[in-house]
Amino acid sequence: MIDLDLRAGVARLTLHAAPVNAIGPQWLAAANAVLDTLGGRDDWRVLHVRSDLRVFCAGADLDHMRRCFATDSGPDEMAELAAAMQRLFARIESLPQVALAEIGGAALGGGLELALACDLRMAGTQARLGLPEARLGLVPGAGGTQRLARIAGPATASRLILGAEVVDGALAAQLGIVQWTVPDDELAARAAELARTIAALPAAALAHCKSCLAAASDPARDGFALEIAASRTLYRNPETRALVDAFLARGSRTPTGAK
Repeated sequence: MIDLDLRAGVARLTLHAAPVNAIGPQWLAAANAVLDTLGGRDDWRVLHVRSDLRVFCAGADLDHMRRCFATDSGPDEMAELAAAMQRLFARIESLPQVALAEIGGAALGGGLELALACDLRMAGTQARLGLPEARLGLVPGAGGTQRLARIAGPATASRLILGAEVVDGALAAQLGIVQWTVPDDELAARAAELARTIAALPAAALAHCKSCLAAASDPARDGFALEIAASRTLYRNPETRALVDAFLARGSRTPTGAK
């Protein structure tokens, strides 16, 4: 259902719940178990979420939905599924490590909500992204209304959610939903390269950068003060000091008058 491959600082989660990586109780349990495993390790810096199917993730499990709607308790069960999805996506969003979503194929409903919980999103040009729940008389209930508005702005969120619009990867990049769009046949290689590049950066710096960025959208936190506190902490970090010392040493060897 979800494979974990950990190497060179990258924890690669490959979704393979055929046919469309639908999200149901078992999928959520598997995803939380993987995060539990990773929570006990300190040898990774990037969570790289991807799929080996033709879709990234097509959202809620329709079979589970069908069973729920056949019972009187079904609405409560579906609401609890949405709440469980919210809790999982909040775990991903709050990781000190960087989360990257590699979006190939469809990322619809809960699938896009999963991607929105990641810090970075790279999509194939022909990928399909959207929160079309309104077509079924529903709302994107796993954080979609909140994260899409925060990431791409209220206007774009209103366009996609109220219009139940599905866009391709190229338009998603123009709208600010994803940060990169690449040809579909280059997606896997480009995403893996990006994951490796980020994993080579200092873990403490990445964690503090994420915390400062999160403060920018939280009126209850003073992001400017957080930057100073993070800087003070990092100035004392042995890895930071070694990197700064090496940088300063290279600068001292620059010929006088060089630009």
